[in-house]
Amino acid sequence: MFTRRRLLATAVAVSCVTLIPLLASAADFSSDRISVKTEGEGRDVILVPGLSSSPRVWAELVKAVPGYRYHLVQVSGFAGQAKGGNTEGAVAAPVAEEIARYIQQQGLQKPVLIGHSMGGSIGMMVAARHPQAISKLMVVDMFPFLGIMFGPPGTTSQSIKPMADDMLAKMRAAEPAARAKRTEATINSMINTLAMRPGALDDGQKSDPDVSARSYHELIITDLTPELKNILVPTTVLYVLPNGVPLTEAQMDMFYKGAYASVKEVTLKRIPSSAHFIMWDQPEQFQAEVKGFLN
Repeated sequence: MFTRRRLLATAVAVSCVTLIPLLASAADFSSDRISVKTEGEGRDVILVPGLSSSPRVWAELVKAVPGYRYHLVQVSGFAGQAKGGNTEGAVAAPVAEEIARYIQQQGLQKPVLIGHSMGGSIGMMVAARHPQAISKLMVVDMFPFLGIMFGPPGTTSQSIKPMADDMLAKMRAAEPAARAKRTEATINSMINTLAMRPGALDDGQKSDPDVSARSYHELIITDLTPELKNILVPTTVLYVLPNGVPLTEAQMDMFYKGAYASVKEVTLKRIPSSAHFIMWDQPEQFQAEVKGFLN
């Protein structure tokens, strides 16, 4: 089971991406942890990419599902953006607070939030810690507690921390060539669509290694499970059976059902024949799911 859990963790832990048109910056908002650009008109939808990613992962969705004002979040330190306020310490939790501040400062009236991977964790933080801030939440392929994938049943944030600390030290000490090789292997395992891999690799390699490593460490030791009961909005979770994971579809369904059991109103849906980047591997189905979710 430990081997299976590690394989599963590898398949859901990291995210990277491709190209989106030049967008308008959000007016009167300044942050050293995130930048936000907007596109379109209509109901407000916040899109949060994953670890080592850029908003470019949402390009096809934005084009295919018009009629909304999309707020595309870029986390500082990822995909070539200066690391700014994410130079040290935690990343996901402070970013969640910045998104909540953005919603308030921009006067957004209960926007929808969609987050992929680490962006899904950030979305859960916003929804649980600021229950009145958003109207709906979609989590794309992420668990509330990634650490459980690295340890035996009963794993806790405290029990997994020594392993996570050791992993962080090794990631920081890795030579650039080894880091690049690992990034490429990770992306190949997470994206089945060959045409999308080069852009994802470029964004991954442009991400600050230390920001990415600390973010990964934070995700492993952060257990959001106790906070899920605070999520009051309708929540949809899309997930996959990752490549190389020796679990059945039924077993994966049970993992997700158990993980999100305390969310008051949750819809779980496994997307077949897809790796971690559902929006690229199954774009038509992903776009259809988002359309239904937004409606």
